[in-house]
Amino acid sequence: MIESLVSFAFATLLLAISPGPDNIFVLTQSVARGSKYGIAIASGLITGCIVHTSVVAFGFAIVIRDNEWLLYAIKIAGAIYLLYLAYKIVKSDDSIEFGAEKASNKSLWKLYKVGITMNLLNPKVTLFFLALLPQFVIANSYPDWIQIYVLGGVFMLVSLMTFYTIALLAGKAASFIKSSRWFAPAMKWVQIVVFIGIAVAILIP
Repeated sequence: MIESLVSFAFATLLLAISPGPDNIFVLTQSVARGSKYGIAIASGLITGCIVHTSVVAFGFAIVIRDNEWLLYAIKIAGAIYLLYLAYKIVKSDDSIEFGAEKASNKSLWKLYKVGITMNLLNPKVTLFFLALLPQFVIANSYPDWIQIYVLGGVFMLVSLMTFYTIALLAGKAASFIKSSRWFAPAMKWVQIVVFIGIAVAILIP
């Protein structure tokens, strides 16, 4: 069991540090707004994984996988939400607040909820968990659902530590580019591209 957990943790680390929509979004938000904004996003993303782990543990993911209409509906809902976020950024101005002194609990809470919503509306996360977690379940050991929850917990812990590290490092880097005239508009459009890119990725089979 320990060897399986170590192997799984290493595989999770490789996945977490490889470029992807989640860590890129944490990176852009941390640089644009500050570390604790990125941490709020990361916390929301990982919180959503609790639901995906539960879905896999109790077998409901099979129902989603085998009902194409339900999967397609979830994809459409997720893509529309992400495109809506991109639209809101397009309509905003180019200014970016780097300092954390203006952050409010409400704004951090909103970003946390954005992270949760992004994660829950992406059916590929459930299908990814369905494909990955059972591969590390040991036969004739603890009940499968318990092992799934343990593996899901390891995945969330490793991913959370990685995302927090990205947020902290990116937040520190922001202090070096506060005076840049081109960074704010560039970061605005990077965020727009990230949202649209995630939406497109969700819709691609």
